[in-house]
Amino acid sequence: MTFLQSEGQLPLSSDRNGAISKPDISVVVPIYNEVESIPRLIEAIATSLQPAGLAYEIVCVDDGSSDGSSDLLRQLASSRTDLQAVILRRNYGQTAAMSAGFNHARGSIIVTMDGDLQNDPTDIPMLVGKLEEGYDLVSGWRKHRQDDALTRLLPSKLANMLIGSVTGVKLHDYGCSLKSYRAELVHDLNLYGELHRFLPALAFIEGARITEVPVRHHARQFGKSKYGLGRTFRVLMDLSTIAFMKKFLTKPMHVFGLFGLVSLALGTLLGIYLTILKLGFGQAIGDRPLLILAVVLFITGVQLFSFGLLAELLMRTYHESQNRPIYRVREVVGAEETTAKEA
Repeated sequence: MTFLQSEGQLPLSSDRNGAISKPDISVVVPIYNEVESIPRLIEAIATSLQPAGLAYEIVCVDDGSSDGSSDLLRQLASSRTDLQAVILRRNYGQTAAMSAGFNHARGSIIVTMDGDLQNDPTDIPMLVGKLEEGYDLVSGWRKHRQDDALTRLLPSKLANMLIGSVTGVKLHDYGCSLKSYRAELVHDLNLYGELHRFLPALAFIEGARITEVPVRHHARQFGKSKYGLGRTFRVLMDLSTIAFMKKFLTKPMHVFGLFGLVSLALGTLLGIYLTILKLGFGQAIGDRPLLILAVVLFITGVQLFSFGLLAELLMRTYHESQNRPIYRVREVVGAEETTAKEA
């Protein structure tokens, strides 16, 4: 593999004709008000990847910064061959920034990390090497995390336990942004809301092989953290979404239909009971709370069953309109491989 290198610039891979080709590794870094950290971060990433002999690019996504980060990224990107600056129109949140980075990354391996210098770029070659053992996603574990124990460490530990028990993906550190992915896996993930916290769970739904390795973690040098206890409610809501997607993404009727049938059955039984009391024993039922309960259960059952049918239609439309399969093929071996290629 050859490299282009000019004064003041760092190497990118090139083909025999001298044209810049696709990099092996894309490092995606969401940036929000990290102007002091950006120069040191980019140099540290470049320094960690150059000895590995792999062509790389750095994709910095500015998420509506107001401290001059976007101007600095424009300046650096115009003078470096290894940096791509993606400037968003406003602050959309980390999930949108990561999605933009994924869409602009060209490497066959994608590494994500924070832009505050707390993740250590020297861990990137280890994460990339771990993928070669057959994994699709390698997640960093900040084993010796340099954060406040009460406001960051304790909530994070509780969240990791809860997320692991709900999703079935047991990781020590869901919140660590330092991860490596195979590009084909990332392109299968549709991010929205604030689902960047649950990328391993989303990857697991897609059939990814996941592992976790300890990584270094440093105390913040500049600025202040953008995270706090206020995000707890959003995490819980997103976790509910992930739990539903894991079990019922392609079969929503199984959950809505089940609850709908149960509600319909209970409402019908109560209705039959009240009818017997009215017609068989001549008792007044108009002022009984059971009558209201029977009507509510019956109507709720009809609504839930209808929701299930609508959700099934939406899922079918989603998959068919985007030509998106409901399965993922890891590999094809033997005669089927030739048939698939010819088709």
